Amino acid sequence: MNDYPLVLVAALAVTDWVAADRKIKPLEYFAKPATMLALLWWIWLNTGFDGSMLWFTLGVVFCLAGDVLLMLPRDLFIFGLGAFLAGHICYIVGLNNSPPFINFWGGLVILLLGIFIYLLYPRLGRGLKQKGENRLRMAVLAYALVISLMVYSALMTLTRPGWSIAAAVSASVGALLFYASDAMLAWDRFVKPLSHARLRVMVSYHLGQVGILLGAIFYTLGK
Repeated sequence: MNDYPLVLVAALAVTDWVAADRKIKPLEYFAKPATMLALLWWIWLNTGFDGSMLWFTLGVVFCLAGDVLLMLPRDLFIFGLGAFLAGHICYIVGLNNSPPFINFWGGLVILLLGIFIYLLYPRLGRGLKQKGENRLRMAVLAYALVISLMVYSALMTLTRPGWSIAAAVSASVGALLFYASDAMLAWDRFVKPLSHARLRVMVSYHLGQVGILLGAIFYTLGK
């Protein structure tokens, strides 16, 4: 596997983390999309964009669009949310290389994700109402359900035929980090500001993307 593009990904990601934490906008405008473009280059060198990797490639493209929309000066949150939602749908399709199924592990995952949404969403709903963003309630709920399905799909690779332990663990950890990133973003934006929130969000987001894509590359190369 060609790993050297990850050196560029790491350099760009760290640059973006510093820019986000210190609010250096010109540097962030460069480093944030450049990190995702470097991830696309990594995919291309290892597997190309064909087969199941097409869905992960499209997921990265939609996430790149979401990154750009959310960092622009204008408030384009709803459009950024829609772009990331489309990205998660692509990841869901890519992770479900065989028909979905539910076993004991899957039932436990569904229960835990359901409890998390049950505890988090009411706080987000109240925060949206207090900030005059009540119109976003259904969009945020839809997004929460879709990203939860993405996390479920990733965790189910641990019991899916054809997924090696390395591929499944990487995809699962990546999906959970992505989940944590979005939860912190939502909490900081709608409930209560977090210290160094932008740094926390971007670190977990980039590591999550790398984890999901590394798992997908391992799976594709192992077939």
